[in-house]
Amino acid sequence: MSGGIQASDSGMNAEINMTPMVDVMLVLLVIFMLITPALMAGFTAQLPQGVNLIERDDDKERTTLGIDRTGNMYLNKVPIPQCAPTTLPGCKETVINLLLAEMQRHPTDAVLFIKADRVLPWKEMAEAMRWARAAGFAVAAMVSDEAKDESPEEGG
Repeated sequence: MSGGIQASDSGMNAEINMTPMVDVMLVLLVIFMLITPALMAGFTAQLPQGVNLIERDDDKERTTLGIDRTGNMYLNKVPIPQCAPTTLPGCKETVINLLLAEMQRHPTDAVLFIKADRVLPWKEMAEAMRWARAAGFAVAAMVSDEAKDESPEEGG
């Protein structure tokens, strides 16, 4: 027997404890499961607020042109790569061609819904409306959210 201390004599376990690593991996998995849908959601914007609006459900068959806060454009929640921001050359032709393809996909519905962030200058929204007219859409409808009633309730 040698004079040194051996691992079996010291009571130490030489195996790797997998429990902390599995815990960390499960936490990361949950975080990615929660964040991935938000990343894939596409277009997000704070819409302007209006009063006396007609409530309508989102119809996936309707054509929607979105413009976010930074000027990036989306067609049916899918980014338009050449339109970031809308002033880039070639954006007009790209958007009009995509809108023409949408008109051919469902020619009886000549309504384009435009969802633009509330901080955008009006000229960008007006330009999008001109492009919709050039693509053959009869109506370009601006989408807004219902204004929140901030007046205190009476009788309470």
